[in-house]
Amino acid sequence: MTEAPQEPRDYCPACGVAYEPMQEYCLECGSRLPTNRGVVGFLATEWQRRVPWYPGDWIWPVLLFLVLTILATAAAVAAGTTRDHSSATVVATNPQVTVGPGAPQPTVPTAATTSTLPTAPQPTISTGTLPRAPGAPSTSVVTTPAPNPNALTEWPQGKSGYTTVLVSLPQAVGRANALARARAAKRAGLPAVGVLTSSSYSSLHPGYLVIFSGVYATQSEASAAVSAAHAKGFPDAYQTRVTH
Repeated sequence: MTEAPQEPRDYCPACGVAYEPMQEYCLECGSRLPTNRGVVGFLATEWQRRVPWYPGDWIWPVLLFLVLTILATAAAVAAGTTRDHSSATVVATNPQVTVGPGAPQPTVPTAATTSTLPTAPQPTISTGTLPRAPGAPSTSVVTTPAPNPNALTEWPQGKSGYTTVLVSLPQAVGRANALARARAAKRAGLPAVGVLTSSSYSSLHPGYLVIFSGVYATQSEASAAVSAAHAKGFPDAYQTRVTH
């Protein structure tokens, strides 16, 4: 009778005793047996089937690194050899020059210049206003500012005359209130409205802020303006003389 061929056995890497495929620990020395899974497990199994002593799974990364190093070195050597063969050798030769009497004169080549000089930029001519020389009269137009609609009239310095008194306020009420009343009179259309401090004028009773309208040279002119002040909302207006 022909005996069936025995299955290849796996051997413990520590003591070399054979073990079953699904066995986890060696029954002889108690070492943990390698788990033959994946590529490394397959290679370890094939190694152990041929050689009982197995150094461990670390041998495979080392062998792979060694093979890659050999291949890289061989590729670098092949590339360097190809580069050396493809390099052309340049040999410098010196032409013989005849020296002495009767020697032909060498011809010096003349370099022909074919480039053209760049074109100079055209000058820029300004057509704007020329600068004015120091001391020269100005020809610019002087713009007169528009009059301030809220500006009040100041009584002429040192001048005596007649005016229309619209209202007199005690100084205790404050100059701001007097100015507000004066601007209201100006908005109403009365001419030359301003505020006087009565203490500064001898003809006026001191202690008041006098709101006036108009600076007149004669009493008749001031009297004629009183009726206009009455019509504009100042029924107590009257004419008086203003003297410093």
